[in-house]
Amino acid sequence: MSRPPVNPAGTPSSSDDPGSGPDSAANGRTGPVPATAKVVAGVAAAEATALLAAAGWYAYELFSGSPVLSFWGAIFTLALLLAFSAWLYAVAVFLYRGFRWTRAAALVAQLFVLTIGVPTMTSGLVLAGLVMLVPAVTAIVLLFTNKVVSHASRTGSAPPAL
Repeated sequence: MSRPPVNPAGTPSSSDDPGSGPDSAANGRTGPVPATAKVVAGVAAAEATALLAAAGWYAYELFSGSPVLSFWGAIFTLALLLAFSAWLYAVAVFLYRGFRWTRAAALVAQLFVLTIGVPTMTSGLVLAGLVMLVPAVTAIVLLFTNKVVSHASRTGSAPPAL
């Protein structure tokens, strides 16, 4: 049976709290989650919710008898929508918690939204394009602020001992 690592400061630490533990002083995150990190996590969660709603609508249309060229291709597309939605929810949760990998994942997601939002806006659907572009650009800008960079510097827990 393995034991948790001993905190040299002598205070008990919880592995669930990103602001506590032996590496919290090195990361500089002893306070609450910055508002900028909350905004980026909220944008990712909102996009995940929109993808989940799109997947629900797609599934409804698929199973209600709408004609498709390839049924299994449509099932694969539905699976991709659900998987990407779950991935974005994970990015939002772990960005809020302060994990380092989430900044890159959130940036990739926002770049995907930009590649859909710009053609949407330039094809004449200005409102739909702006609904996609404004949160994506906001999240990209906030991802590079000092508060988000310093908050999202948690690397994870120590590897388990035998």
